[in-house]
Amino acid sequence: MKKILVVEDNEKNMYLISFLLEKNNYEVIKATRGEEGVEIALKEKPDLVLMDIQLPGIDGLEATKKIRTSQSGREIPIIAVTSYAMSGDREKLIKGGCTGYIEKPINIEAFLLEIKKYL
Repeated sequence: MKKILVVEDNEKNMYLISFLLEKNNYEVIKATRGEEGVEIALKEKPDLVLMDIQLPGIDGLEATKKIRTSQSGREIPIIAVTSYAMSGDREKLIKGGCTGYIEKPINIEAFLLEIKKYL
């Protein structure tokens, strides 16, 4: 079973994402803060990280950079899950270390296809 770390501070978004993943036979690990996400990613070495960008403490982009600086975190796919949809945001996130990008609100079919693409 593939293990996915979800870093999300919004309770409703966390519920929806976790529900979709668990229903599709993924193991879900949860974090609600950027620092916690970094710590869990480096300890648990998940198969994929879904990273919200607007987080309390360090934001998702900073958390991604911290994961990327660790030897064990360099190869983990990190997908930004964000409501940032302005021109240039995708490029900024990819340049910041994210492997991919999923827009909120989440389109269920597109979301699951994107997850499978990186696993």
